[in-house]
Amino acid sequence: MWADRGFYKRAQLLASDLALAGVARFGDLHALTIFADNLVPHVLRCDGVLIYEPLLAAHVDRGELLTMGPWEREIRGCAVHACATLARRIGSSERELDQLLWHRGQAAGYKQRAPRHRCRTVFY
Repeated sequence: MWADRGFYKRAQLLASDLALAGVARFGDLHALTIFADNLVPHVLRCDGVLIYEPLLAAHVDRGELLTMGPWEREIRGCAVHACATLARRIGSSERELDQLLWHRGQAAGYKQRAPRHRCRTVFY
């Protein structure tokens, strides 16, 4: 569950959650990226920040599972890159931006739009 090479979503989320709960302090929380899963890329796609190539878009829109592989990693990697760029532009940390986008994705408007990418994984 922790060997999400390149993303380490659960490990980063653990550190962030411990800090938010006030039970641990870390001097490098500013270095965390977004917590790469499937909701933040969905929000970015709905908002026009991420645009999938037509074959991938059709696959995701049909609700078909992605395998752990190039498409799934590219979606998550592009979301991390986009959020790093956005965070710098708005003067926020990537961790704070992730929380904002994750909560935004809970809104009915995002849940009703095209499905998020789906992949059977323990990493998110």
